[in-house]
Amino acid sequence: MSLRPKHWQVAPAAPPSHIARFPPLHPITVQVLYNRGITDPAGVAAFLSGESGEANPFALLGMNAAVTRLRQALRAGEPIAIYGDFDADGVTATALLVQTLRALRGHVRPYIPHRVDEGYGLHNEALTQLARAGIRVVVTVDCGIRSLDEVAHANRLGLDVIVTDHHSIGPKPPEAVAVIDPKQTDSRYPFGELAGVGVAYKLAQALLRSHRQTPVTAQETRLEEEDLVDLVAVGTVADMVSLTGENRTLVHRGLARINRMERPGIEALCRQAGLKPGQVDATAIGYTLGPRLNAAGRLAHAKIAYQLLETKYPAEAERLAGELSRLNRKRQQLTLETQERARQLALATAKDAPLLFAAAPDFLAGIVGLVASRLVDEFYRPAVVVEVGEKTSRGSCRSIPEFHITDALDECADLLVRHGGHAAAAGFTVSNEHLDSLADRLRGLAAEQLAGVELTPVLAVDAEVELAQMSWELQQELAQLEPCGYANPHPLFLSRNVLVERHRAVGKEGRHLKLTLSDGRAVWDGIAFRQGEWANKLPDRVDIVYHLEVNEWNDQRRLQLNVQGLRPAGLDDAVARLWLDQDGPESKET
Repeated sequence: MSLRPKHWQVAPAAPPSHIARFPPLHPITVQVLYNRGITDPAGVAAFLSGESGEANPFALLGMNAAVTRLRQALRAGEPIAIYGDFDADGVTATALLVQTLRALRGHVRPYIPHRVDEGYGLHNEALTQLARAGIRVVVTVDCGIRSLDEVAHANRLGLDVIVTDHHSIGPKPPEAVAVIDPKQTDSRYPFGELAGVGVAYKLAQALLRSHRQTPVTAQETRLEEEDLVDLVAVGTVADMVSLTGENRTLVHRGLARINRMERPGIEALCRQAGLKPGQVDATAIGYTLGPRLNAAGRLAHAKIAYQLLETKYPAEAERLAGELSRLNRKRQQLTLETQERARQLALATAKDAPLLFAAAPDFLAGIVGLVASRLVDEFYRPAVVVEVGEKTSRGSCRSIPEFHITDALDECADLLVRHGGHAAAAGFTVSNEHLDSLADRLRGLAAEQLAGVELTPVLAVDAEVELAQMSWELQQELAQLEPCGYANPHPLFLSRNVLVERHRAVGKEGRHLKLTLSDGRAVWDGIAFRQGEWANKLPDRVDIVYHLEVNEWNDQRRLQLNVQGLRPAGLDDAVARLWLDQDGPESKET
């Protein structure tokens, strides 16, 4: 198995007649929108404003039953538990619903399981403890949709369970008081890609609207729906769900609130990360804030992240944000070390298999998902990384668009204790006696489904342009495409035969490449992250794929090219692959 250069796939050019329909916009901006299927004036205006609209929360299947039971609990003073997950999506969802119910004078407590001691999802022991503590209603967030046995156990304990989740549904939903998941087959909700925190927000929205129409307490709540959208933005981006449709609207609004720094915990986290008001975008959440929040659940307990989000005291927020930053630095080092071990194990076990599988007792449960993701990035194969326990093992899976990993786990259900997830990411628990059989079956499924498929990652290029076409004016228009992320990527451009005026390796161990590039009319700074191996082998002229970004340093703002791919000028994919095999950088990554 060898690393392959990415295929540069340039989108077809929009017809000139279409470009002419939008005279105020730069033609490149119109082309980018065209590539995303946004082609009518109303759609373009809505997309660029970031306000594509929100659906009525009561359109979600199960919402009426959930609101009815929670309002009953609020009137009667029944204790409520919010049962969350230990990742950023689950923690933000937990904080959001706890804040909402407390604002409605509810008796509510959070419960987030420990990743190592308990693992993902509902657990009978935890439900039993909650029942003994007097809890009468349990609301799950970002979990529960496949917990049929656990919900049945809760029913026997006299607990009323409301499931809110966004993961793929199994053969049938749990027998709860209400099940809210936009992926239910009989759902008529117009947007099915909400994050867990997005579903929790819709429940909060419904509760607040019902309360204002018919208050359940004598005292009015001061909480507004807009007070919660910062949590929605953080959890949605961190969970890497589609940033289109309603998610785009919610994240757009949430980012505006985050940049006002109105929540002490988020303000402290930004300060620890060196982010100033106005600098937080989806990229900052995905690469800076989200990993810090996730670090708590990976290496300690997610309650640290929860406490940060719910505290009202700046001093406490600063202390907790500092602890998360420390944990994140430790997480980064452990991930690098585990990645190399998993890589060696996977290749030694089945070097040419279409699915990578690595299992070891010293792999940390909080790290295996990150390691699987990096193996996918490196080899463009589905990857499974497993922490082997005494009797059972826990694995995390990451996949590619050509292979639905949760469907594959469904076909291995007879071997598994539990499992769940999405098309691209999933997790499972398996008895050790079935671990080898699971690896063999997953490899077999991958071999069958990927037979004849050329597994080559793609750089989806929006337009081929001249460097001289890049400008501040274009950047200001492209900025209106934010928030960018999954399903709404940063616009990528291809420029050919670019002169490399200067270049050098930068960063720790020279991992990155700093460039000065010119097309004879314009000169640009460029940065190619994780491509430092080119430093000693870069030809004078290259073709580059990049997106335009603003580099802020020492209170100065400059445009630069963030180079995602480069190769000698004039080579097509096949020749570039041959060149890389013979003469290119040792990592063979472009």
